[in-house]
Amino acid sequence: MKRFYFLLFISFLVVQAHAQETQDKPKLVVGIVIDQMRYDYLQKFWSRFEDGGFKRMINEGYNFKNNHYNYAPTFTGPGHTSVWTGTSPMNHGIIGNDWYSKFEDQMVYCAGDDRVDPVGTESAAGKMSPHRMVSTTLADQNRLHTQFRGKTIGVSIKDRGAILPAGHTANAAYWFVGGDEGKFVTSSYYMNELPQWAKDFNNSGKNKSYLKTWNTLYEIDSYIMSGPDKNNFEGGFKGNETAEFPYELGKINKDNGRYSIIPQTPYGDDITLDFAEAAILGEQLGQDADTDILALSFSSTDKVGHNFGVNSKELEDTYLRLDKNISDLLTFLDQNVGENNYTVFLTSDHAGNHVSGYLESVRIPTNNLEYGDFIDAMEVFLQEKYDTEGLISNVSNQQIFFNYKKLEEEEINTEDFEKVISAYLLQQPGIYKVFTRTELTSGSFDSGVGYVVQNGFNQKRSGDIAFVKYPGSGFEKGSMHGSVWNYDTHAPLLFFGKGIPHGSTFERTEIIDIAPTMAALLGIEYPNATSGKPLFQMLDLPAESE
Repeated sequence: MKRFYFLLFISFLVVQAHAQETQDKPKLVVGIVIDQMRYDYLQKFWSRFEDGGFKRMINEGYNFKNNHYNYAPTFTGPGHTSVWTGTSPMNHGIIGNDWYSKFEDQMVYCAGDDRVDPVGTESAAGKMSPHRMVSTTLADQNRLHTQFRGKTIGVSIKDRGAILPAGHTANAAYWFVGGDEGKFVTSSYYMNELPQWAKDFNNSGKNKSYLKTWNTLYEIDSYIMSGPDKNNFEGGFKGNETAEFPYELGKINKDNGRYSIIPQTPYGDDITLDFAEAAILGEQLGQDADTDILALSFSSTDKVGHNFGVNSKELEDTYLRLDKNISDLLTFLDQNVGENNYTVFLTSDHAGNHVSGYLESVRIPTNNLEYGDFIDAMEVFLQEKYDTEGLISNVSNQQIFFNYKKLEEEEINTEDFEKVISAYLLQQPGIYKVFTRTELTSGSFDSGVGYVVQNGFNQKRSGDIAFVKYPGSGFEKGSMHGSVWNYDTHAPLLFFGKGIPHGSTFERTEIIDIAPTMAALLGIEYPNATSGKPLFQMLDLPAESE
């Protein structure tokens, strides 16, 4: 009998300890990644933001003003993965959105998986999973820590923006399929059928309601932080003679991929928020003692940037509308999870460059690399030098992959071949720096361009030569990203909510510091390949809400 009461007492202590532990943690973590957001947008559009959106996060939370990506190429897939794994492509393996697989001798997609079936669609757009990511995410570690009681849901317009952050153990990841469908889908990696709440959302007609006119939120003359509406540096939409407001989506959507036009406007972020809120309610996130995680990515900002450029009226309008989305989300969390029951972090997967055509028009040099001409010229050079073809297997993501089988057949020494190509590349007008596999694997860079390139270099998956384009290099129309330069690496980083003090710092931080910081806040193990560090500048301060 005594043993029974002793065991009962021990059980009581365990329950009490668990209750105390969970009481100190947020019930819900919302990680927001904004696609292609530059840090300077927070200052650039500050006077036009509402009090409840970005301003609320900064005025009540913590702002890391000098936060950077520590690797290149700065693309969506690697960016989202690095935020959530706490490490760079050299460790997590997502080296691009697409990359050449030397083992499969083909290009592969970062989230593509032919082994799974689409759910909610018959399209191949549903054949996706996180299987190419080799490390765990913050969400994975939370699932492990809570014995899988804590839920993880990923939501984004882009499949990779939902799948990679949510990790390997997610309950679900949902992404948007355009075309004639216009709905959120998933894959059999997560489930065999969409939950009823997701079916109800898709059948609600919500998505069709966004095939409406896109005009500026405020008077266009008040948009003084962007260039003229009519200019020569924007792509625009089919069916419109010029890239100027307004855009009547109801009329031009057929020429622009039907529902695929929605993500190319701010309405894509609206739909993302609508679905995320439905997911919070449908999955009852933040309603029990174990922390849940929502990995949320807003992607229309990237598509608008690529189409119209970072200096466009369209982009300014997109961010003013996104600020309202952030405000609405925080209010929704206040009402449905509780003001001191959730923690939010907000960052971006990369930033973006001014349109190179615009830079040249104001006499800023870009030294643009003409990719197609450059590859053709290099192949001619190698053919003439070695009197054979096929020595290069692939050129992509600013990397060159050697054809090792062909080199062996021709008895060409690999290190000598490295030197020949390196010397050739440095003579090309659009190439700024060159790094060989030997340099990137035999030494360690602790600063500068070499440091950024090396952190993006994965020994198994990356190529044999990495080259860096000049700052400002891009296209004549629309903005681009992917480089080592500050305009692509400087990303916002805001923390807000339970456990977060008010403050800011200009001390340099890196994107790989986010996951270990959140893990420390939750009291869980870091993702298994973490190379970042907890942000003690914030964690060592007492939270004002406590």
